[in-house]
Amino acid sequence: MKYTGTIYRPPIEANTLLLQVTVGCAHNKCSYCTMYKDVRFSTKSLEQIEKDLQEASEVYGDLRRIFLINGDAFVLSANRLKPIAKLIIKYFPNMEIITMYAAIRNIMDKTDKELEELYNLRINDLWVGLETGHEETLKNMNKGFTLKDSYEQLERLNKAKIRHNGILMLGSSGKGKGIEAAIDTVKLINKTKPQLLGVTTLGFFDGSKITEDVKNKTFIPATELEVLEEEKKIIELIEVEDIPFYGSHPINATSITGLLPRDKEKMIKIIDDSIKNTDEKLLNGVTKRNSL
Repeated sequence: MKYTGTIYRPPIEANTLLLQVTVGCAHNKCSYCTMYKDVRFSTKSLEQIEKDLQEASEVYGDLRRIFLINGDAFVLSANRLKPIAKLIIKYFPNMEIITMYAAIRNIMDKTDKELEELYNLRINDLWVGLETGHEETLKNMNKGFTLKDSYEQLERLNKAKIRHNGILMLGSSGKGKGIEAAIDTVKLINKTKPQLLGVTTLGFFDGSKITEDVKNKTFIPATELEVLEEEKKIIELIEVEDIPFYGSHPINATSITGLLPRDKEKMIKIIDDSIKNTDEKLLNGVTKRNSL
């Protein structure tokens, strides 16, 4: 298997085969992100992809799930994704789920018919970086799409039967806006019904625009207490049935996982206990985070 650049995948895909189809991120302009600043965006050739698949099939045998990397692999056109999916099925005939990171703008680039075709080729599960349902925050993040786009494109995925896992970023609205952002974010979740939520926290890394904004005092970070209260409000308001909630990213203030609504009270108690047992100085400060 040939990999170029640093490889990123969701924590819960740790045991999933990773197949590289793109290098870096096609957008690479999000205000908080430095993950792909050291590599130019490019695509892998179909020949290299087939070599990797042949090697993987010899090593792993039968597989049912595969994750396409890197940053926004769904940026590939449907005409590029379809032959990749056919190769995957060729080497793994029992493959059930082809998944990858996707941005809302990637969905916009595909027609309804193309989404249906991709679904039929087992591209039926996407990790979508929603980050927030708070319009002002989304604009400041410079992700290349609007909140209106999020609602419309996720509904198109639902119509095509392509499941999506929503990625959220706590603290992204800054000081004093976490509860407002949580309420708006849950409106998006309850309306579009992701099959799973993966929750991370905003960090400030050298080279990102938002880090410069903090230095210039044009962005005031949320405190750790505000981040926990935002997460608690999201958990309280979610109405989607049987949705796994993974707030276990190592960058988070506390680790929380569960199935909503079944585990709602247990998860809220974890947050309350974390607030109760954490030093007040730490709660009212901003912790340095070492990974995205």
